[in-house]
Amino acid sequence: MMRSTMSDAGGTIAGRKGEGLHGLRNIFLSTLSYNLSRIFLSVIFLWSGISKLMAPQFFAVIIENYGFLPDPLTLPAAIILSIIEVLAGLGLLADIRGSLAVVTGLLASFMVILSYGVWLGLDIDCGCFGSEDPETRAFSGLRSTLFRDIVMMLVVFYLYFWRHLHGMTPKSLTNLVRSFKKKEAL
Repeated sequence: MMRSTMSDAGGTIAGRKGEGLHGLRNIFLSTLSYNLSRIFLSVIFLWSGISKLMAPQFFAVIIENYGFLPDPLTLPAAIILSIIEVLAGLGLLADIRGSLAVVTGLLASFMVILSYGVWLGLDIDCGCFGSEDPETRAFSGLRSTLFRDIVMMLVVFYLYFWRHLHGMTPKSLTNLVRSFKKKEAL
């Protein structure tokens, strides 16, 4: 009677565990994971900013509900914030220097505002994705939105970690424009 062992099949169980962890580490540190994470955040910020620009009055009402700004400033703030989200999303999509910092600042601000809303017990929509926001469950929506923003901040930290580990610096906007001009000249 012949017995089959793990070593006959190409390794020990302990060895396979090591391969699994090594494989996960390779995936986590891969360029593909970095790019997918960056694109994921870009799409979220683009979707959020564009949907708010489509109905800035709705977003202005949401801002007004938080009670941070005087009424005359809510519409300009809604438009400016939406434009910043779109530009940050585009910059992150193109991996332009500074765009991840803007996304970090936006997420940190959103987390502070959402925490404030949860703390006060505000029963309002977060306004994250404009008038078509799927999170219209009000107060419970603020808590889930805060959790979602925390998860997105973890993705931001991953992107910073990956860049540091690989010694990668994103492109500057000036260099990106120069490379387009050189291509046009050819």
